[in-house]
Amino acid sequence: MIDWERVKILREELGEADFASVIELFLDEVEGIVMRIEHDDAHQLENDLHFLKGSAANLGFTTFGQLCQRGEVQVRHGQQAEFDLAGLLDCYAATKRDFVAGTGKRQSGVA
Repeated sequence: MIDWERVKILREELGEADFASVIELFLDEVEGIVMRIEHDDAHQLENDLHFLKGSAANLGFTTFGQLCQRGEVQVRHGQQAEFDLAGLLDCYAATKRDFVAGTGKRQSGVA
């Protein structure tokens, strides 16, 4: 679900303080999109999924990013009705929970 090696590399590249800032910004931006995302506007949905896909890849949210990519392609090809928005939101919630728990453990050297 999470590419912890990507998270480790990002943390090393940015340093702890900047890493924390990037994580906070990422989660704020994603939360905003997740709270407003809907099927009604195909163009906006495709743009939102594209943004989420890129953000997820940068942070190591592998499964979430893959679902965003799949949804982006579905919407682009007019298969908006097949896009599983509830599944995407569930995946994000689970990934976020695991990420928050995992980064705390890794920071303290537990995992």
